[in-house]
Order: sequence, then structure tokens, then C-alpha cells
Amino acid sequence: MLETPVRPHAANPATAPLDGLGQLLPRLAALRPDHVALITDTRSLTFAELDRESSRVARSLRDRGVDPGDRVSIFSQNRWEWIVAYHGALKAGAVVNPLNVMLTAEEVVFVLSDAGSSALLASGERLDAVGAALAEVASLRLVASFDDTVHAAEPFGDFLSLDDDPEFCPHPVEPEELACIAYTSGTTGHPKGAMQSHRSLVLNCAYTATMHARNSDDVVVTALPAPHVYGNVAINGTFLVGGTVVLMTRFDPAGALERISRYRATLFEGVPAMYALLLADPGLDGANLESLTRSTVGGQTIAESVIDAWEQRSGAPLIELWGMTELSGLGTTHAVHAPNVHGSIGVALPGIEIKVADPEDARRECATGEPGELLVRGPIVTMGYYNNPTASSETIEPDGWLHTGDIATRDGSGHLFVVDRLKDLIVTAGYNVYPAEIERVLIGHPAVSLVAVGREQDEIKGEVAHAYVILADGHVQDTEALLSHCRRYLSAYKVPRAIHYVEALPTTSSGKLMRRKLRDARAERRAGG
Repeated sequence: MLETPVRPHAANPATAPLDGLGQLLPRLAALRPDHVALITDTRSLTFAELDRESSRVARSLRDRGVDPGDRVSIFSQNRWEWIVAYHGALKAGAVVNPLNVMLTAEEVVFVLSDAGSSALLASGERLDAVGAALAEVASLRLVASFDDTVHAAEPFGDFLSLDDDPEFCPHPVEPEELACIAYTSGTTGHPKGAMQSHRSLVLNCAYTATMHARNSDDVVVTALPAPHVYGNVAINGTFLVGGTVVLMTRFDPAGALERISRYRATLFEGVPAMYALLLADPGLDGANLESLTRSTVGGQTIAESVIDAWEQRSGAPLIELWGMTELSGLGTTHAVHAPNVHGSIGVALPGIEIKVADPEDARRECATGEPGELLVRGPIVTMGYYNNPTASSETIEPDGWLHTGDIATRDGSGHLFVVDRLKDLIVTAGYNVYPAEIERVLIGHPAVSLVAVGREQDEIKGEVAHAYVILADGHVQDTEALLSHCRRYLSAYKVPRAIHYVEALPTTSSGKLMRRKLRDARAERRAGG
């Protein structure tokens, strides 16, 4: 078999082809060395500093036996070290494996073992939680801690202590080569590792930046988790155009409002729950949001009432988007200067094909307004699932169409509307009930701060919908009022059979609702009285 030739590395990083994100920071360091690229709770770095620190990490990984193609896992909350480690691993030619911070020790062992990780770079907090289990990972040769106090882990500070090497350049890559293995949340069984190419990562950042008109003057405030594809694109899509990222360790509404004001942010990016919490925060009335020129929201469907309220308060459009791990980020969104159709996830990214197909026959495209499964084809689609050819063939058609598992419709102007996840569909006496539709109605009631809808078994109807509600401040439980509100906007078979009042809803690290764990929230409520 002939080896694929590698293009020689260009002498000038500012004009070199961007075959992978490992070449991004050298380009920005050459073009905007003194511009502040990243602001975190503990440190701010210019593009030159980010480039220098990540190059030191790359050289340290090489010195410690990490070869091109080896898997390097990263496991921590948002922090500057995470960003430096990510770009350092790519510069070394390694394959990055970002870990969800909510993984248990058992889940971490599975992911590291399945990916065959050679190195783990993690926060002390996460290593304390899973450290004893790491001995079960046979492939793991190197463990480093972002915090220097963790026993048996090498201090990450040692990675950054090297002298600068002016001759260093990132390992050359081909766009179609594997860059990242990102594991899905694993709603059933073990999670699957979606293989992302260098091309898919670069294109998703580039297309997203184009659709949202990002530029070098942008200051983006975000608490989206860096390991999640939405967070990755928010960060690296901003870097791509030379903008500044203000990265929160964790989301809290007061902290987000303060950072938007202090740094004169032009863009905030989040999931629906974040906007609901921002709108409910007591400090919202006094917050200065006049610098915002747009915001983005994704990860889950959002009530139009929340969109309207945020746009009215911020004075800027809230742009919906949709994506998934298997696409390295976004698949659809609105162009910032195009009509912003509330409730729609927008249109396909440039160069990407999307169709709404019959769930029973992917070859038949659904008519306008007819619900069907959202299918995607193009260069951002995953290369398949790592070590799982069966799942790959079940998800990707031979002609390249990816089954997303999302039910959607398309209107006459080409805008797409996600109805719900195919797996979350509730079948009540033969009728299809989509949880997201009920959630959009309930969130419009002033007594509801957050809501999620899940299925319950029913002897007569098979399945029925149950709603789990967090009350807004100052409101008391009034189930009949909420059910009457639902009856006003929903067909009788869609009205939830019961409403449970809870203190919190189960979510992923990126803020997505985990409907399969809603019963746990109810059980915790009972246990707490």
C-alpha cells in the first residue's frame, strides 16, 4: 500500500495551509502575537503565549514517548491548561480524546481503554475521583495533573518548563486523517467514540465563524464545556478569526452577566437552560448588555418565549443552531444577516447536505411540513465509531448519509425545525407525542422556570407523558393551572398525565436534559421530603 504523501510544512505559518487545528495557533501567533486570545479565572494569554505554551506541551509529550497517532485524553473542567493541552496534543500529531467531566471512574476506564489512550492530562480534582481505577487501563503510560498536588501524577508545570525551540513546528498532517475521538453520552450501553478528522474540525470552525460573522474584534463569553463539540467550536471558531474567548470554569448566571459587562462581550454562547437562568437572575435588570451584537443557543430545543425575552433584554438576535458529536460541531444554524426564524435551527452549513427522510425508508424524502429523521452528508460527518464497525454501518449509509436520530420538519423556505429526538418519542395509544413540544408550552407559563418531559408506562395507553417542573421564584405548586395551560395549546393526548415538582433536572455537562434520568429527580424529591 502506498503511503499518502505529506505536503511539506510551509516556512511562514501565517500563509501555510490550515490542514488541522494544530496549525492554528502558529498562524495566529504570526498574525496577532500580542492580541489577548484567552481569558480565564486564573490567567489570560495572548496568541503568542498560547502558541508557546502549547508547543512546549507538544515537545514534552514527544519527549515522554507519545508518538504521532497516539491517543491523548484530557479530563477537567474549563481552564487555560485544557486549551493548551488540546492544541499541544494536536501539534505533537497525537489524536485528542476529550473526556466529559461528569464521567464516573468506571466510564473513564472504559473510554481510555477503548481509545487505547497513552496519556491522560487531567485536573487534580478529576484524578482524585478516578485515580485508583486508572491502573486498569493497560495502554496508559503517562498521567499528568494540571494541579501539582496529586500523588503519582507528573506535574503539568513540568511540561511548560522547557526553553523555547525556534525550530519547532507542528507535526504535519493530512486533512482526512484522524484528529479526535469524541465519545457520545451513551444513552444505552457504553458510549461510542466518534472519529473526527482534521478536515471536519477545521471546516466546522470555519463554517460556523462564517455563518455567525465572527471577526477579530469579537469577545466571546462562554461556559460551554471545552470537551463538548459546541464548546470546541465556540472556542476555536473564535480563535480562527483572531477574536478573544472569555472562558468560564462553570456557568453561573451572575458571573456570566458580570463578564459580559466587564469585557464588553460581543457574543454569548450557551444552551437553553443558561438563558432561562440568566433571565431569572436578580442582577439582570442592572446588567450592561449593550455590547452584545448576537448570542447563540444550541444543544436542545428552546422555547420561543425565552428567545423573545432574551432578545428584548439584550437588544441582539439569539441565533439557534443544531449539531452533534458525529459532525464535529454544528450541522445547521442561521446566517447572522439572514432572517432569524424563531423556533428553527436554521439551514445547513455551507457545503453540507441535509434532508428530512422517512424514518422507515431513508431513501424517501419527506414532504414540506412532514416529520422525518434528519440526515446529514458532507465533509464534517464522522469517519465512523472507533472500534465499532457495527455501529458505524448502522449509523452511516453506504452513500454517506448520517442518521442523526433527530425528528425534524422543513418549511417552504428551507428552514429546519427539530421536533424531538427519535428515541425520546412517546407513543400514547398509537399517537406520537414529542416531549419537546410539551416543554415549549410549559416553559411559556410564568410559574415554570425549567421543565423536562419524560415517558412513563401505562397499562391502557402504553406510554404517557410526565412533566418535571422547577418552579420560578415566588410561585407555588398549582398543578391544575399548569394542566389547563397545556390544554389550551395541546391536543388532549399530548397533555401530560402528571406533573412532578423537583429542585433540579438531570443534565449533561453541556447542559442538555437527560430525560432517561428524570425518575431519579422524582425519587430524590421524595427522599428529601
